[in-house]
Amino acid sequence: MKLLHPWFLFGLAAIAIPIAIHLLQLRKPKRLLFTNTAFIKEVSLVTMQHRRLQHLLIMLARVFTLCALVLMFCQPFVPATRLIDVSAGGVVVDNSFSMQVNGNTQSSLFQEGISMAQSLEAGGRADTRLKLLNSGKRVDNKVSYKVALDELKLDAQADAAKSLVNTSNTQLYLLSDFQKSAFNSKVFEGLDSKRTVVLVPVKGKETANVYVDSVWVDDAFVRLRTNLSLHIRMRNGGSVELSDCPVKVFLTGKQVAAFRVRLAAGEVATSVVQVQVSDTLVALGRVVTEDAPVTFDNTYYFTLQPATNINILEIGAELVAQQLYANESLFNYTYTRPERLDYGVLRQANLVLVRGLTIVDAGLREALRAVVQRGGSVVVVPSPLVGAHASYQQLFRDLGLGTVQWEAAAAVPELRNVAMPNAQEPFFRDVFGARQRAVTMPRVAPVLRWARTGKDILRLQDGESYLAGFGSGAGQVYVFSAPFEKAYSDFSTHALFVPVMYRMAMLSYRNEQLPAYQLTQNSLALKLPVEPTQAARRTEQANETGLRLVKDSLTLIPAQRMVGQEVQLSLPESMQEPGFYQVRRQNKVLTTLAFNQSKQESELAAYSAAELRQLIGPNRPNIQVVEAGADGAGLARFEAEQTGQPLWRYCLLAALLGLLAEVLLVRFGSRQTISAKIKQAA
Repeated sequence: MKLLHPWFLFGLAAIAIPIAIHLLQLRKPKRLLFTNTAFIKEVSLVTMQHRRLQHLLIMLARVFTLCALVLMFCQPFVPATRLIDVSAGGVVVDNSFSMQVNGNTQSSLFQEGISMAQSLEAGGRADTRLKLLNSGKRVDNKVSYKVALDELKLDAQADAAKSLVNTSNTQLYLLSDFQKSAFNSKVFEGLDSKRTVVLVPVKGKETANVYVDSVWVDDAFVRLRTNLSLHIRMRNGGSVELSDCPVKVFLTGKQVAAFRVRLAAGEVATSVVQVQVSDTLVALGRVVTEDAPVTFDNTYYFTLQPATNINILEIGAELVAQQLYANESLFNYTYTRPERLDYGVLRQANLVLVRGLTIVDAGLREALRAVVQRGGSVVVVPSPLVGAHASYQQLFRDLGLGTVQWEAAAAVPELRNVAMPNAQEPFFRDVFGARQRAVTMPRVAPVLRWARTGKDILRLQDGESYLAGFGSGAGQVYVFSAPFEKAYSDFSTHALFVPVMYRMAMLSYRNEQLPAYQLTQNSLALKLPVEPTQAARRTEQANETGLRLVKDSLTLIPAQRMVGQEVQLSLPESMQEPGFYQVRRQNKVLTTLAFNQSKQESELAAYSAAELRQLIGPNRPNIQVVEAGADGAGLARFEAEQTGQPLWRYCLLAALLGLLAEVLLVRFGSRQTISAKIKQAA
């Protein structure tokens, strides 16, 4: 046994006080004359022996009490086999949302972790100065440590795995459920071998946890007042089956669907509901599940953005696609001759159809290259004139297609049959029915072939390509090998002309905004509308876009950078609450984004103590796994083995027993009691 504060032994001098009191109470007995002296002498003899014994026992009880009190202040302890610098110890209590699972008691794993962290400080020696590392506050003593534990809350940004690497304490206690989705062997590879890490797995009860993994719609075009098939992918991240989980779907504040799911542990199921968007504003949706005790992921937020009209510009000597696009409200169709081209309209176009031009000047080539650079599409239909070949050749080079080979001019073009399109080709997805019938295909006379390998959409029966798509910049370039003139092709009058041209127009539209984002992602890119006055000052906007994320009364200013027409936003760390955030520029709402918690926390599978030891391996003796046991008894034993067994509690108990003994001696050892016993004996 050792004493932590041995200088308190000087307090043993106080033992002289009860001894002095005892000596002062030794009074000389008075002599009384009675007729029957023999009896009186016998009584006096018995009384004196009792008095002396009683005073001696009271003195010993007082001396024992003082000695126990002095030893208590000296902080005696039984030293451990190996001492650790506990003054540099740190504690991390996992406060991620997965700790909502119920523990062995009725409380959650998070509350059990808090209780164990409090017992670590209470069970240590007087010089123990543990620090709560994930509180974000300065902790210098036991009082501030306890206050920090009381104020600790569940946090969406909490990451217990990172705390192992980011802290430099000599000894670290990590109390966590050790999710398999967050911990792996790589977490322990970067740890210093001189650091002592104690992993305390907090085991929860087996439970189910159904959450929404993702939502999507089949069509990229969200049309107004049209039924949309909303796919909802759900997963059970728990360890037991959930036989009946109610699910509700809300859109623009109204419940639009409800169903129930049954999912085994780890099972995934996709449900499809029909929804409609009634106005041009971004539709705010929620998918709500009802399962407990893990409730942080019971609501999944998403948005549906109504599709804007697709701007289509046809540049050519005569109209070809007017009847094709002008009768559909989804398209904004514009036709112009090359000499009357409005470059402002060209910059806003999603799809540009360049057909049969004699000369493609440098300005038009540069404008078409800008279209594909920003993600638009360009459709090139060559001219049959030999004099236009040089212009088209330069256009193909500017668009990144390289050089093309032109067919020798013939007096009468040789028409060849186009092969049946492949229904498995992604370009023709949902274009043809389930059963394809043999139909008469168009006949064309190609005037060019390309050297660069593109993605063939339509081929001739002899294997040569008729229509191919090429990636260019962020967009697409579609090239026909034959002109649309009647002598070279009957494709523009064929039934296949409509679905092909529609498909190219629809693929030129890109909805850059996703239905939902995660709070844990670092950044996101948005393609926001640019006002005409702002387009003239694009250089100034590249330096300062002035975007804000607003949710109710919360306003966040993310780091932002303009790349082309996209704005890249870096999400701030203080952004932790899921829900809908408006993207505002000054006082104007540009769009609304939906944010959800990380799906990683919804996967409740966790390592047991044995699995953790196997994961750590035998080559890391500085990392220990301690099973907390019932009410943290196992953790308390480990703490006693590492820091020594404190004995001050036993000293306090001994002092109380000494006081109790003194009270009993005074109360039941009085003269009246002894006299009563003597009379009873007589």
